[in-house]
Amino acid sequence: MVAKFFQKLNDYGSAIQFLVMSKCNDEAFQLAQTHNQMEVYADIIGPDATPEDYQSIAVYFENEKNNFLAGKFFLLSGQYTKAMKHFLKCNSEDSQAIDLAIETVGRANDEQLTRQLIDYLMGETDGMPKDARYLFRLYMALKQFREAARTAIIIAREEQNAGNYRNAHDVLFSMFQELKQNKIKIPAEMQSNLMILHSYILVKMHVKRGDHMKGARMLIRVANNISKFPSHIVPILTSTVIECHRAGLKNSSFSYAAMLMRPEYRDQIDFKYKKKIEMIVRRPDKSEEEEPLTSCPVCSFQLPETDLLCPECQNNLPYCIATGRHVLKEDLTACPSCDFPAILTEFSSLLESEENCPMCSEKVNKDVLQKIVDTQPYLAPSEGTE
Repeated sequence: MVAKFFQKLNDYGSAIQFLVMSKCNDEAFQLAQTHNQMEVYADIIGPDATPEDYQSIAVYFENEKNNFLAGKFFLLSGQYTKAMKHFLKCNSEDSQAIDLAIETVGRANDEQLTRQLIDYLMGETDGMPKDARYLFRLYMALKQFREAARTAIIIAREEQNAGNYRNAHDVLFSMFQELKQNKIKIPAEMQSNLMILHSYILVKMHVKRGDHMKGARMLIRVANNISKFPSHIVPILTSTVIECHRAGLKNSSFSYAAMLMRPEYRDQIDFKYKKKIEMIVRRPDKSEEEEPLTSCPVCSFQLPETDLLCPECQNNLPYCIATGRHVLKEDLTACPSCDFPAILTEFSSLLESEENCPMCSEKVNKDVLQKIVDTQPYLAPSEGTE
């Protein structure tokens, strides 16, 4: 009765709702079909829908030539091949259609459908390769973490080449966490790239806090890997010269200033720094205090605090997310959100002026940081499966 009342008011959405409540699904479907309210009907039956209901809705949208909604409801009815056919007919820029195609393959676990979607994403089907992020999400949906890791490295490299260093950092970080969670060995290239990008992100933080020595040390690491920052070579080398000079690392400042004087870089130097850099090269001051030595957290050998490879035990050392230095066994903590290690006193000090973890960007209260007693999992993390 209520449904009929709303029908007279031309409020078909409410009429459909009351027909569904009265278990009159056929009438509700007919009404939706007649008055172009099928999406409303689909929303209303929601969790109570049977695969047959979803199939009827899918067929309706198929007849209406609405590929996206036909695909969506074939997916819900469990007819994955039909769903995929419709999603691949959608506009190639329709990210929702690609997302649902990825979900379809994840649910179907069908090799032929997977191959079909990979070909589509690689551009084999229409000559237009899609954003690599879709391929990454597909591999994640299929739990093919090694392929996902390779794709993540490619995506991060593209972001890095375009100068989007935070994006590149976050892509690698999220993939790192996925692999760790699934106990899969993290590729050395991913670990190394994440460390270099993280060192770059720390520079701004330390310079802003007026700690030019920490900023300079991280810039030296970045400058030694300058080929990974192709769109900002001259600005990064310029910053390295300036920060090393401020920190009293005169010899390092001279080395990078001399690099900037090469013909391919010289004309790109910012005018306001050019005279200073030329002067550093003309009147070299080779004085430089030695980098402080701290204990290797694995074998206790004394090595420079920013070195991440111990010459004694040959271990790659975990780095502190607050400073970029190798961690110290007797002063170890970890971010409560991402579980990356840090030097406790340094991380606490950083959190006096920063709110978030520099690695995962989550808010961290310094009072919850705890000293780690069982350091073994952080110093020799499980390798995971190959």
